[in-house]
Amino acid sequence: MADKVAIIIGAGPAGLTAAWELLDRTDVRPIVLEATGEIGGIARTVVHKGNRMDIGGHRFFSKSDRVMEWWQNVLPMQGAPSRDDRLLGREIPLAKEARTRALRGEAASRPAPDPERENLVMLVRQRLSRILFLRRFFSYPITLSLDTLRKLGPVRLVRIGFSYLRASLFPIREERSLEDFFVNRFGRELYNTFFRDYTEKVWGVPCSVIKPEWGAQRVKGLSVWSAGLHALAKPFRSRGGIAQKGTETSLIERFLYPKLGPGQMWETVAAQVTAAGGEVRLNQKVVGVRWTPGRIEAVITEDVVTGERHELSGDLFYSTMAIKDLVAAMGGTVPAEAAEVAAGLVYRDFVTVGVLLRKLKIRNESRIPTVNGIIPDNWIYIQEPDVKIGRLQLFNNWSPYLVADPSTVWMGVEYFCNEGDDFWGMADEAIGELAVRELAAIGVIEPGEVLDRVVVRQPKTYPAYFGTYDRFDVVRNFLDGIGNLYPIGRNGMHKYNNQDHSMLCAMTAVDNILAGITSKENLWAVNTEQEYHEEK
Repeated sequence: MADKVAIIIGAGPAGLTAAWELLDRTDVRPIVLEATGEIGGIARTVVHKGNRMDIGGHRFFSKSDRVMEWWQNVLPMQGAPSRDDRLLGREIPLAKEARTRALRGEAASRPAPDPERENLVMLVRQRLSRILFLRRFFSYPITLSLDTLRKLGPVRLVRIGFSYLRASLFPIREERSLEDFFVNRFGRELYNTFFRDYTEKVWGVPCSVIKPEWGAQRVKGLSVWSAGLHALAKPFRSRGGIAQKGTETSLIERFLYPKLGPGQMWETVAAQVTAAGGEVRLNQKVVGVRWTPGRIEAVITEDVVTGERHELSGDLFYSTMAIKDLVAAMGGTVPAEAAEVAAGLVYRDFVTVGVLLRKLKIRNESRIPTVNGIIPDNWIYIQEPDVKIGRLQLFNNWSPYLVADPSTVWMGVEYFCNEGDDFWGMADEAIGELAVRELAAIGVIEPGEVLDRVVVRQPKTYPAYFGTYDRFDVVRNFLDGIGNLYPIGRNGMHKYNNQDHSMLCAMTAVDNILAGITSKENLWAVNTEQEYHEEK
């Protein structure tokens, strides 16, 4: 594989993982093409006046030891040597000095702190997500605890109980939709109460038209029974360690998080890729693909700043760009049915409003201690039907270092929409005003406490399981027939993967190259046959 070049489309988790794996394990030189001016894709960190935003929220937790070790090799914890130290053949100062002093029989001393290095760490964070419904907090994932039972009231509780019993005794035999999937696991009443409205707010369509595969990937192991057992066992679980392999991913209680947000991970990886001989080219949008049956020869890029176009040849191609866009870039020689299916794939888009506050109005109902009176949640799912808000993030609780002034509250107000619809097209000022009004309407803030706000749009956040998705095998088979093309990542596979799943796809693609495996089957199996799946 000496002197070979890999063209990697996208500088997000999948693309940068592929680049590093190629450098670390092969002689292939990667060239990463990123259409924007930022590193990390959806997992980037947006900085606004010193405050940092995590778009969508990225917990660094995986049941794959390979992924967990990979992350901690990049951003170590508690002074462990990083990959960058090993790459450049040096040790971190603290470890080196401690070893030298120990050999001399001298007492250890701490060297002068290195602020840049001290920032390159992962924090262990406590996870708490809740649902805001009827202007009150409910546990998320929903558990039938005494607190939940009291808040639901006896009438609704009886309906939920009989509905769950009916679903358990007489399940829907063939799950044709996401609605069937939820009803079989939670009963229709609980589905109507806690799942239907929020899920339809996320996707913009009824659950009855969404394929059940989405549920199989995201909440496969979650049920009333599993959530209840988890809640009962909580007092007896050890609080130490980050490994929680016996726990459904939706129920994990701790996770790792880069000190300065998820983008810090991928900015560090990008720097390491460059230092090791690879390239990361920003503002390079792929607008064309030159190919022959079974093989890609080159891509055509357009500089989004200057408009200049270039053709870039390669031996291997990894694509994390949306399949819809990739197939369109391949031109009119794509088989008609594959082109039709690709063109009909649907995506759901995302707008986050960063809101800076002096303080929150909403009170804490959790026994978890708070800092500066801020409720301890990472996410709050907004089940209230009278507002468009889908979810809130409290960035203070992801990492206190995301907030420039620790005495303030830094919040992400999340909206789901379609690129080009009326909401997407609203002016930033109008979206910001709507967010403040809706936060006030559900009792989260007082408008007079708002200090600043900013709007961030993220297109193609969620690949949808409707549109032409029921014929996705057509376009998948077409792409699999191109021997030197490896679709990876969430949009690259039109698959609702988390970043660890996307990374595993990239790693597996490199494994296949080293092993001489030409089939792409094991790439598509990631997050289908894995033991872990993510929450809604």
